[in-house]
This record gives sequence, structure tokens and C-alpha cells, in this order.
Amino acid sequence: MWDRPELLTAAANLLYGLAIVALMYMVLIIAIHLPIFPVREVKVLGEVSHVTRDQIETVVRNELKGNFFTINLDGSRGAFEKLPWVRRVNVRRHWPDRLEVALEEHVALARWGDEGLVNTFGEVFEAASDARLPVFTGPKEASHDLADNYTRFQQLLAPVGKKVAEVNLSARRAWRVRLADGMTLELGREQVVARLEKFAGAYASSVALMREPPAVVDLRYPNGFAVRVRDLKWTGNTKA
Repeated sequence: MWDRPELLTAAANLLYGLAIVALMYMVLIIAIHLPIFPVREVKVLGEVSHVTRDQIETVVRNELKGNFFTINLDGSRGAFEKLPWVRRVNVRRHWPDRLEVALEEHVALARWGDEGLVNTFGEVFEAASDARLPVFTGPKEASHDLADNYTRFQQLLAPVGKKVAEVNLSARRAWRVRLADGMTLELGREQVVARLEKFAGAYASSVALMREPPAVVDLRYPNGFAVRVRDLKWTGNTKA
């Protein structure tokens, strides 16, 4: 090799090239860490009704570190997602000095017992609300099922003027619904939507005609339902 000048020239050129690339890389790293590319604006996108300006300013002041190039987008997103009503966050840079933060808030569907709230996706989250909401109780992993069935139950009962106040799913997957007027519907574990649909269809010609509103309606019968008023019991047939 040493007696071949063309190879030595090529090797030298390669080394020079690598040195220049390394130098340019070092200059770039130093430049982007200089305080000459500050983030001057944080723009919040999306409609928010629960997240406050003070909360956003606290996150910006305490959690967003670095300049336009060095700020950690994943860390910034995580900082905003810690806010109680924030469901999802997208953070991106906008040249030359702006950070855009798109916030998606939770929309509360119900209360999760005494522990938190359930959003319209069936996700449990922790936040405070003084809104009048139905209550879900059951295994936490079943929150999506509770949200889905609550929507179906409410749609079926709305035509007969009833509103769901509480939905309970037991550990054995048995469903119980308490209405806003205090009536409790026992749906059992199978065909719960079909059972409630039969009840709603028969309501006007049966339960609605009773002198005293029932305390409990047991819908777990194959062809009808049982009604309990205090210590009394009356059985109605949905086929009639």
C-alpha cells in the first residue's frame, strides 16, 4: 500500500472527509444547545372546558425544558397528560420558535363508584366534577362493557320516559340497573339487552298501569317478568 500513491491519496481524502463531518456535527450539536433558539410561544389547540390556563402555564413553566431543538416532545406530552381532564396530547415543533400542543379532554359519561369518572370511551380517569351523572359499579376491567351497555339501556328506556341512574355489574357478570325514579331492574347475565327491550315494549300495558310503582322488576324470566312492590309480588307476561 505504501508504494501505491493513489491508495494513500484516497485514504487521506477519506480521513479528511470524516474529520470535516465530525467537525460539522460537533458545531451543530453546540449550536442547537445554545440559547439562540428559544421556544417563544406555546400554542394550545383544541377546545378545552376543564383544563385551565393556570394549569397549562404551570406545565409550560415547570416541565418544558430546552430550546426549540432540544425540548423533549415525549416528556412534554407526558407532562400535559398528567393534568386531570386531559385524555390525549400531541406536541410538535413549528419553526422557528413555537410549540403546538393539541389537547383532547375527557368527556365524562358516568361516575366510577366513589373513585373517579368514566369517559365516553369507557375509560376510567380521576377528576372532579359536580355534574349529575349516572354511577357505574363493577370490576374495573369491565368499564368499557358498562359504558357500552349504559348507552344501549338508556336508548331503550328513553321512549317510556325512564332514565338510568346506576348500572351495576357483579363479579359473576350479572347486570342490575337502577332508574332515576328508584325502580331497580334485575337483568341477570344473559340476553340483557333483549330482556330490557321486551320490558320497554310491555311497559305501557303492564307496569305503567300499576297503582303503585314497583321497587324491583325481575327480568330474568324467559317469557315475562316479576314485579315487587314493597312486600307484594306481581308477575306479568311479556307475550300478553
